[in-house]
Amino acid sequence: MKHPRIGLALALTVAVGMAPATAQTCRDDIKATAPDSRFTDNGNGTVTDRATGLIWKQCAEGLSGAGCATGSVEAFTWQAALQRAADADFAGSSLWRLPNKNELASLIERRCYDPAINARFFPNTPSSWFWSSSPHAGDSSRAWYVDFYGGFVDNYGKDDAGYVRLVRGGQ
Repeated sequence: MKHPRIGLALALTVAVGMAPATAQTCRDDIKATAPDSRFTDNGNGTVTDRATGLIWKQCAEGLSGAGCATGSVEAFTWQAALQRAADADFAGSSLWRLPNKNELASLIERRCYDPAINARFFPNTPSSWFWSSSPHAGDSSRAWYVDFYGGFVDNYGKDDAGYVRLVRGGQ
């Protein structure tokens, strides 16, 4: 089964030729779980998470430029997402990979939704789900994802199409 939000997001992307707009809502009375102070913009399209030591591509795959405003966000099956990571060469490195579910979940900003991520350091992030590299132990046809609309972790069939944010370092 296809995820209804990603289907709508992809339809909008195709219809207007750009990434879906985000309208993030945050609660100031809740302590930030991914505060600005945790991240460093490296000035080359990457962001370092000082809490984990991981280096993230600032933009979801398919997006680039200032504010991740150029291009169209791309969706991939799980196998295609793993291959995209293996083929990636960005910011002088070919060591990019798909993050595991815990690494990806570490980006969730729990005081915000739509999207549930630090939008200053990860601008124009679609409010939808992103693949992790973690397969589901109980069902080999499924893998884990993080949904950045509401900030939760779940699993989907590997043939479904999800978004991708690449990482390097760690593990």
